[in-house]
Amino acid sequence: MNKKAVALLSGGLDSTLAVKVMLEQGIEIVALNFTSTFCTCSCRGSVCSNEAARVAKEFAVPIKVLQKGLDYIEVVRNPKYGYGQGMNPCVDCRIYMHRLAKKYMEEIGASFIITGEVLGQRPMSQRRDAFKNIERESGLLGLIVRPLCAKHLEPTIPEKLGIIDRGKLLDMDGRSRKPQIALAEEMDIQNYPCPSGGCLLTDKIFSKRVRDLLENKKDVTMKDLRLLKVGRHFRINKDIKIVIGRDEADNKQMRNLAQADDTLIEPMDFAGPTGLICGLSKNGTHALAGRMVLRYAGTKADGKRALKLSKNSETTTFEVDSPADDEILKGMLI
Repeated sequence: MNKKAVALLSGGLDSTLAVKVMLEQGIEIVALNFTSTFCTCSCRGSVCSNEAARVAKEFAVPIKVLQKGLDYIEVVRNPKYGYGQGMNPCVDCRIYMHRLAKKYMEEIGASFIITGEVLGQRPMSQRRDAFKNIERESGLLGLIVRPLCAKHLEPTIPEKLGIIDRGKLLDMDGRSRKPQIALAEEMDIQNYPCPSGGCLLTDKIFSKRVRDLLENKKDVTMKDLRLLKVGRHFRINKDIKIVIGRDEADNKQMRNLAQADDTLIEPMDFAGPTGLICGLSKNGTHALAGRMVLRYAGTKADGKRALKLSKNSETTTFEVDSPADDEILKGMLI
């Protein structure tokens, strides 16, 4: 076993501290950052990855960024260890990441994994039993070092072999961040992000959209996942969903995300939202989407009814007679 380790670096305070503690013991670090369409900050230009890259640069350690792929959807669909308060499969998610980290560890000739986890900080994935399940399922028994809470846990293999000095590891626990903030000050670590954001799968409304998607579509695409963060979603039947934009940013995103089987509905001569019909649709669906666009355009429509329909590079126009009824929309809203 050598002194080279892969550190899971989110760019947040905990993982930053864990890396710093290990660097001070002379451990050679290679950082690994995971991104996901379910990250709350990914919609702001992958801020998490930027933070991780900034920390890696500051500490002069190499970093690799991995996107959680479509295989991760099966983890969300069928988690062995269940969900948290939403559709968040926290333990299974950690297992998924650690398996990839183990593969990367072997590729670069590293010997163990480092994480910034703190015992008791997260109710689902940062418990003793969860730690053991993650280690066993990922094939990393004794090889996951958690420097911030190590003294509450059994010694890992690197500690037993003297590669890591256990006496210099820490005993943090619980949800308070005061010990981390104090350590950051002591280590002169500044400009770390506030502990806001996280995983959209913990959000109740977003979780409903994810559950609806997984229940109604077997082969999920990246477009499906990105669209979950855009607009208002309405389930028409098992095969068709309509998304209505909330602002111009949504409208632009929907135009960019539209695929061959999708249909765009847009106002012709008034300001209003874009509608995106996901799935093969008929004239009745076009009319319904048009009435939805009219409803959310509100007074901006000013009595105008003309709409543009775009599909497969072909464009036609049509009119609707009235806005959609709120009660009908309420029953369809995801």
